[in-house]
Amino acid sequence: MKNLFALLFLIIVSNYGQAQTASFYEDTDAFLKTYVSNGKVDYAAIKKDPSSLNKLITQAEAINVSKSSPADYQAFWINAYNLHVINGLVEAYPVNSPLDVKGFFDNTKREVGGETLTLNDIENKKLREQFNDARVHFVLVCGALGCPPIIPNTYKPDTLDRQLTAQTSKAINNPSFIKTKGKKLQVSQIFEWYAQDFNQGENTTLTFINAYLTNPVDENTKVSFYTYNWKINKL
Repeated sequence: MKNLFALLFLIIVSNYGQAQTASFYEDTDAFLKTYVSNGKVDYAAIKKDPSSLNKLITQAEAINVSKSSPADYQAFWINAYNLHVINGLVEAYPVNSPLDVKGFFDNTKREVGGETLTLNDIENKKLREQFNDARVHFVLVCGALGCPPIIPNTYKPDTLDRQLTAQTSKAINNPSFIKTKGKKLQVSQIFEWYAQDFNQGENTTLTFINAYLTNPVDENTKVSFYTYNWKINKL
């Protein structure tokens, strides 16, 4: 009988957790559709009424996801990162750049997923260290114009792989993000800062880029890095 009650308890807890996560994804989607347009965020409007964002931040505090469900795990932490970037900038708004907020990425602690983490912790410990997938750099949005643009949709487990590929392809085929100048390629400093993620085995940064470019460049093309634009990605 005790085993039966224990099993029923686990089923109830599991169903509740799944419902909680599903609600988080739905609410995040509605929030982004309201405040995100053309890859930018309406921070001023959120500042006037932060209730929907506050609800999402509270939801994200209590959600627990397991690496045994990789897509759910990754989707949650990607959404959590992007929402906490927005929340941090809304709290500081008006502000010209996330770098104007002391310790924005590496020192400010945030309650999320049952843990106390910085934004760098989410990016590096929850995502980069757990999954060998450089596409994550094209869906984590740091609140600056130099980032790949934020989309007005949530990342969901059942669509995550397609979304990762789509956002990587969009960024790499954007002439403002990957700049071709004759036999030279100027690319975001993202490729410099996270070189180890793009240089895997015999593959190089250029190999990664060519895998998504509609018109791949010659393998001998010289790659350089242009200066990252840290200006806030506000509407």
